[in-house]
Amino acid sequence: MRSLATFPRGIHPPGGKGLTESTEIRTAALPPVAIIPLSQHIGAPAKCLVNPGDTVQEEQLIGEASGFVSANIHSSVPGTVKDIREIYLPNGMKSQAVAIELTGEFTRLGKESKREEWKSLDNDAIRNRIREMGVVGMGGATFPTHVKLSLPEGKSCEYFIINAVECEPYLTSDHKIMLTQAEEILEGIEIVRKLLNPEKVIIGIEANKMDAARKLEELIARMGVDVEVAPLKVKYPQGAEKSLIRAITGREVPSGKLPLEVGVINANVGTCFAIYEAVVYNKPLVERLVTVSGSAVKNPGVFKVRVGTTVRDLIEECGGFTEEPEKIISGGPMMGFAFFDLDTPIMKGTSGIVALTGKDVKKSGVTACLSCGKCVSACPMGLNPTQIYKYLDFEMIKEAADTRLMDCVECGSCAYVCPAHLPLVQMFRVGKGEMRKNAQK
Repeated sequence: MRSLATFPRGIHPPGGKGLTESTEIRTAALPPVAIIPLSQHIGAPAKCLVNPGDTVQEEQLIGEASGFVSANIHSSVPGTVKDIREIYLPNGMKSQAVAIELTGEFTRLGKESKREEWKSLDNDAIRNRIREMGVVGMGGATFPTHVKLSLPEGKSCEYFIINAVECEPYLTSDHKIMLTQAEEILEGIEIVRKLLNPEKVIIGIEANKMDAARKLEELIARMGVDVEVAPLKVKYPQGAEKSLIRAITGREVPSGKLPLEVGVINANVGTCFAIYEAVVYNKPLVERLVTVSGSAVKNPGVFKVRVGTTVRDLIEECGGFTEEPEKIISGGPMMGFAFFDLDTPIMKGTSGIVALTGKDVKKSGVTACLSCGKCVSACPMGLNPTQIYKYLDFEMIKEAADTRLMDCVECGSCAYVCPAHLPLVQMFRVGKGEMRKNAQK
């Protein structure tokens, strides 16, 4: 393994991973009613294929991708469609959702799955299977994976980087999947290698997960695959796509460009496992590992959860709350979304549920900017967050755009160090939304 690498600036928030890193993966109870959103990915929502009263099977296609940048949605349980309802997602967006009441027999659960040979398949067939199985990025971005693995004409991939950093506080799902499914992950990586034909394949992993790094290295040597493990310094946001690329390759993705511009394609380690299941076993993405943690959770843990299970059901599996939480977050506390409705469902991109008590939530009032420069020193993208904030506060959208608003990765480092407690990331998200509206006009 190479020496520890990192990126400029960044922060060191408390990890909070000790709450779950020593626990075994638990299988969550099946939801009595699975609430399955039709928008669980970046891009157009899936088109609903079922109606109230319909009987559906486990893994049946219930939402069809409505464009190239979209993803199929499958039923995580067998049962009867109770209704099609409109719900709010943790990010505040509305989505149609199919509510399925659990009844009937499972087609895969509890049965032996037949392995299929994929090496003889051509690349189009493999990519099409990934598309059919509804695989999306599991690190939180939920970009449809078949799109990411479709190289534009004239482009090539020099580096395929697997993101196993998991730098968000509290979250340990990626760590757990590397310890329990390392061989399957490596086979998923080999499937991607066949599609992209990269010159180098590197797994980026923070140095606080060296047990997983050693396990991967042992398997790499045993399987004889050409994969490098790159341990990285423990720093946030080491797992942000552009930070990871810079740490591993030394290359900087130009403003407004995608990683492929510098010859790189990234994928989360959980996505590689989902690719393996999709291609080798024809298994749709209907379940994932979810970390349920935080100071307000009685018995935190990492769960294998069916998509559509409600947060309420998961919290009950943890024995409930120790006290009324001050904040509940979908994802990690830095980049996740706070929400209040415990009937919110687990989705493909739900890496964790974090419930925090008042003592762990910064509640200080907002004051005027102190011009201290701490946000500038923390920003991994080299931006001036306070300047962008001031432009947006005065509705100067063009000036904010010229100050590289769209380069913000919304990691929250600036807000974390701000002594004035300015809602920097929230303002940046609003500003980006206004820019997109203006572009559509």
